[in-house]
Amino acid sequence: MNYRHAFHAGNFADVIKHIVLARILTYLQEKPAAFRVIDTHAGAGLYDLESDEARRGGEWLTGIARVMQARLSNEVVALTKPYLDIVRAFNPRGELKTYPGSPLIARGLLRPQDRLVACELEPKARRALIDVLRRDTQARVVDLDGWVALPAFVPPKERRGLVLIDPPFEAKDEFERLGEVFSETFAKWPTGIYVIWYPAKSRRATDALAQAVARATAAATPQGKCLRLEFSVAPQSADAPLVTTGLLIVNPPFTLQGELKTILPELEKPLGQGGAARFRLEAPKP
Repeated sequence: MNYRHAFHAGNFADVIKHIVLARILTYLQEKPAAFRVIDTHAGAGLYDLESDEARRGGEWLTGIARVMQARLSNEVVALTKPYLDIVRAFNPRGELKTYPGSPLIARGLLRPQDRLVACELEPKARRALIDVLRRDTQARVVDLDGWVALPAFVPPKERRGLVLIDPPFEAKDEFERLGEVFSETFAKWPTGIYVIWYPAKSRRATDALAQAVARATAAATPQGKCLRLEFSVAPQSADAPLVTTGLLIVNPPFTLQGELKTILPELEKPLGQGGAARFRLEAPKP
């Protein structure tokens, strides 16, 4: 698939991914020791929801717009507040006109001692990301292929943190490459937290990826843990747009699974398209 993010910013997949990202970083904040976020395919950083690309698909209208208008329980409001507060900060007048990508979600949850490394190879996206992070001493934009950077940048000197792997899936072998590079990287830093995003369009490809990640996680010393989340907003059909987003979360905080079991059921109705959405949350088998 070709996943140019300007067309999809703020869609249901972003909402799920960024809620998970914010919950993990909120957990990491609980200890005073510094942590580092490494974003391997960072994108442009900030997306104009009034641009031609965003208007063409209008995917944010069935994603972040619905969640911000949804009536959620007090518990879910509290759990999603770190994420939604960042979105609101980029839309100060209450009108939803811009959407922050993963590097800006992460940047919004850094403390003074924490750092962000954002890798972006595509020139236009990299220039945009540099512009939004200009003069930020805690964030560094790297002109490097995320697949090269990933094993090179771990373990970080802080020895705590999160790696977000969110490739564009433009190459046919992206799933296989992801599994291979993750295994190499995890062997170097088996105590890090990893969040791997994938589009769930081929059951064979996604299951193979989950098994490869689970095998690498189980083989490490110390042995890691893996959580697989898939969220579907409509039934899959052969020529349909993306309707199922997937995340593999390696070494998740012990609080995360319970938090997701609270949050996700309340997102099924607002994010569903033509009916309620559905999700599955499980530990993948090697």
